[in-house]
Amino acid sequence: MPSSLDRHAEQLAALGHPVRLSVLRFVVQAGPEGAPAGEIQEHVKLAASTLSHHLKRLVDAGILKSRGEGTFHYYSADYEALRALTSYLWEDCCKRGRSCC
Repeated sequence: MPSSLDRHAEQLAALGHPVRLSVLRFVVQAGPEGAPAGEIQEHVKLAASTLSHHLKRLVDAGILKSRGEGTFHYYSADYEALRALTSYLWEDCCKRGRSCC
């Protein structure tokens, strides 16, 4: 089982590509129901195979969830994972006596 440091590093690496960051923001805006792959594809204007690679990376990192409904594939944000990631980034803020937060 990876440590939280390893998991968060994997998540940040997955977000370190402009397409994946754009996909995440689009899916977050779609709300809890998520967005179908076709709408995501229209938003980022990529070939389906290229988009599939980026979506897989985000799902594997635990940032997005995927579900199938008939012939449609939907992607939604894993809000709990995103909150854990942002909490991790802020948890040590100002612990060295500096006013920064």
